[in-house]
Amino acid sequence: MRSSDAADATVGDTTETEQTFVKNGGMVLVLDGRQVVVSGTPDPGRLLGRRMNLHLGSDFDDPYTVRTGTTVIDSPHGRAELVRYSAQPLTPRSDRDAAWLVRLFHMADPTPPSGRGSTQRARLSHAAAMSVGASLEMTDIATGLARLLVPDFADVASVDIPEEVLDTEEPPPAARSMRRLRRVAVVTADGRMPPRYRGAGERLPPFPDPPQLRTMGDNPVVRVSGRQDLAGALGLSPEEAPTLIPEGAHTLLVAPLFVGGRLLGVLAVWRTTTAENFEEDDADLLSEIGSRGALALDNARRYAREHHTTLALQRSLLPPVTTDTPAATTSGTYVPARGEAGVGGDWYDVLPLSSLRAGFVVGDVVGHGLRAAVAMGRLRTAVQSIADRDLDPGEMLAHLDDLVLGRWIDRDTGDVHPDVAAQGATVLYAVYDPVLHRCTVASAGHLPPLVLRPGQEPEFMDLTPGPPLGVGGLPFETVEVDLPPGTLLALYTDGLVERRTDDIGTGMAELADVLRRHRDAPLDKIGTEVLRTLQPPDGDDVALLLAKTRAVTAESVAEWKLPGDPSIVGRARELTLRQLGRWNLDELAFTTELVVSELVTNAIRYGGSPVELRLIFRNDTLICEVSDPSNSQPRLRRATATDEGGRGLFLVAQLTERWGSRYRRTGKTIWTEQTIHASRAAQHQDLVGTFDVDPW
Repeated sequence: MRSSDAADATVGDTTETEQTFVKNGGMVLVLDGRQVVVSGTPDPGRLLGRRMNLHLGSDFDDPYTVRTGTTVIDSPHGRAELVRYSAQPLTPRSDRDAAWLVRLFHMADPTPPSGRGSTQRARLSHAAAMSVGASLEMTDIATGLARLLVPDFADVASVDIPEEVLDTEEPPPAARSMRRLRRVAVVTADGRMPPRYRGAGERLPPFPDPPQLRTMGDNPVVRVSGRQDLAGALGLSPEEAPTLIPEGAHTLLVAPLFVGGRLLGVLAVWRTTTAENFEEDDADLLSEIGSRGALALDNARRYAREHHTTLALQRSLLPPVTTDTPAATTSGTYVPARGEAGVGGDWYDVLPLSSLRAGFVVGDVVGHGLRAAVAMGRLRTAVQSIADRDLDPGEMLAHLDDLVLGRWIDRDTGDVHPDVAAQGATVLYAVYDPVLHRCTVASAGHLPPLVLRPGQEPEFMDLTPGPPLGVGGLPFETVEVDLPPGTLLALYTDGLVERRTDDIGTGMAELADVLRRHRDAPLDKIGTEVLRTLQPPDGDDVALLLAKTRAVTAESVAEWKLPGDPSIVGRARELTLRQLGRWNLDELAFTTELVVSELVTNAIRYGGSPVELRLIFRNDTLICEVSDPSNSQPRLRRATATDEGGRGLFLVAQLTERWGSRYRRTGKTIWTEQTIHASRAAQHQDLVGTFDVDPW
């Protein structure tokens, strides 16, 4: 909490006690960590901006501890005055930026009493106003409520919350809530748990419906005194009483924590060693504190529910943590931001592409919460759809940028639509080819990947990033690098390496050092060690994708360059059949011969010369590629009964599992995939490398 924020909240909600101090000639101020007055009531006048030597200290362990003393101030009348002060930190902060609430009294004013009188109740009320709701964790709120009331108000305090609320669901009706309560916090004056008393984390037995508890929906607080009356109010037998009634308890206040007619929890306080019974004024105070606690619990429940929903959405959109493809093995990690920031828009993805290639993606959407997660989901889907067209990484990012700029944010920038969150997102896209051992990369405002080749030192790829998405007007540069098998590639978001106190280069150097020291470890272990060493800050989420490259051996590839002559189609079929025989793939000979014949014929007729034919056999997949220098895109159509042609691609599509085309720097490639039965694939793979490939 910033000091100015605390000041605005405090001055705008002055308690009755503070107003009494003001009427008596006192003053209520808010000071920042340097003890400079930032606000006050009434108008502090000449005190504003002055430094006050209050010697408040730096112990913030107990936010409810009040510090007292005397100091000299310059009064509005222009003379120095000796005043007494009572100071309390507004939040339990351990740094010097914490704000203080300070009350000043003339020396003639009576010292505020410290007993259980009206001033004590007012102090507890004010402490509740300052502390309850400072956290968004239900357990912290419950513990804070109990600690606030013990020992000044009660000897034992407990907070019980329905299990539905702990699961972030909607609070059930009060009658049903009393049957599924779980104790969340217990605080005692002496720090010891009463014998047999239910502790934190334990589920309470279903409560009956006695008259005293039946009225909880009407009366804000139930007040009971007398040991026998306590057991009767809770509907407990003598054997059950010690589990829910502390030893020595003689008076009880129970405040139901209602919001909108729904029960968020139950706040109960007991007096065991204190002789006085609770009075009506005590019940009113507990009702006030309970209402603050109920609102705080409801806020925490709503926040947790949104956080869980957003995290579930985020994780459902991410790929499996590990993947194993012919191109690479990968391991991905997503860590949401801690604290109030929560889930953000960082993501990673691994995309299977044609011809055994793989696409690696990492991105970062601006902001946090459900809006950022939705924008991330749309971006990830768009990347998958565009990447399926087998575009160059630079072209893919250009299409993605056009989509964001032209269709997603063509509206008022003040719109809260999730699409707007895609503007300013950064994306890195890399395509690795295991046949050529080559990686092609382009960046839209994203940090460069880290490359660790076998036997070499780690280095960041020399990459010039383009603008973030939604800016437009500039191209995305594509870089090609050779990556031998076993190269470790790290793609990450800025939350992993960025620090407020250090240059981003420091974090990048630490990342490189961790990968260098653990290069031989499994990928998931490397990811764990990276997060442990770099310790990302609380305010940003992190996505990390590690990939170790593989290679398709030369024995698994056969390729020929053919002249653009129709007579060469027969030779292409012969080369294909001979190679399939060497790979022991005779059962695929008929279909593959037909596919090669159709594709080579089309390439010669419409594409020009030369024509390149390539066969790739890996595991259970046979890939056939035919390339030509033309950029015309093939089109599948259904020929009519009287058409003399136009059936070639239709036959290819029917005979193969998948087919498609992709552009190259010069020309295009038509590819097909056929799947081999698993048991046969193992036998075929054993024969790979036995024979050489026929040259042309």
